[in-house]
Amino acid sequence: MKKLYLSKTDRKLLGVCGGIAEMLEVDSTIVRLITVFVCLITGVLPLVITYLVAAMIIPSKPEGQP
Repeated sequence: MKKLYLSKTDRKLLGVCGGIAEMLEVDSTIVRLITVFVCLITGVLPLVITYLVAAMIIPSKPEGQP
């Protein structure tokens, strides 16, 4: 089972979208475009709050893991 970690290599802000893309094995651009689309549909504030909470909850990848 794959675990979700913040991305250290594929990050624009805090690494949430990059981590999700690494876990799902998809291009991070697709995850970011979906995030922007959801932001436009639901409003900016709910997505910003969700992103910040996710960045606080999702752990960083431990050293030595691929």
